[in-house]
Amino acid sequence: MHFLSPDSPFMRGLSNLVDAIWINILMLVTSIPVITIGAALSSGHDAARRAIIGEGHVTSNYFRAFRQNFAKSTLMWLIFGPVAAGLGAAWIFLQITPLLIPKFAFTIVWIIGFEWVWALQARFENSFGRTLGNAYVFGVSHIVATLGMVAIDAVYLALIAACWRYMPQGLFLLLLMGYGTCVMLHIPLLERVFAPYTRQSATTHDDANWLNGGSNQPDSTAGTDNHAVGVKSEQHA
Repeated sequence: MHFLSPDSPFMRGLSNLVDAIWINILMLVTSIPVITIGAALSSGHDAARRAIIGEGHVTSNYFRAFRQNFAKSTLMWLIFGPVAAGLGAAWIFLQITPLLIPKFAFTIVWIIGFEWVWALQARFENSFGRTLGNAYVFGVSHIVATLGMVAIDAVYLALIAACWRYMPQGLFLLLLMGYGTCVMLHIPLLERVFAPYTRQSATTHDDANWLNGGSNQPDSTAGTDNHAVGVKSEQHA
């Protein structure tokens, strides 16, 4: 049957789901020390993108990215982690009306940075400060993509809350799919934004062409934009 063909959308989607679950497991295992969560998030983005375009093996791609991004991603997590903990404490314990606006403002700033910084670290070679700054440049200038990623994460969290309340037996499946599935769903949005800044010809797999907006031709301005954001060299396994 056609839908069971290895190249059919159904089978490619099923393959991506399996890869997403495995990426989620890898992220969970490598996040156990807590301080390594940033490196796990960056590695998850890199492994998910390569899985979608059919490049290399998920496990080897993940751990290669983990090693490459460990230092900078850990520094970023030392910012995002404590800030997240502080915001969580503020929402739980500081039930003071005048603080509502600052809490909302700082939460929005945190979310925008969180949605972009790990993908930028995985995709581009830049200094720590520039990657952090670019997260907000991309997050604000591509607000539709930002809202799309936030919506994906919000739906996942809502499903967990609903399962917890109404169908606890479904929690295991949702946790197994985990944030790795959210990352896999983020990739198309991210790559369409990143396409003008990369030189990737997208010929490895049909999905690579789709991720880059449906064109196999490099953007004519890619040279200038690559210099601006520092594209990482592609590594093929």
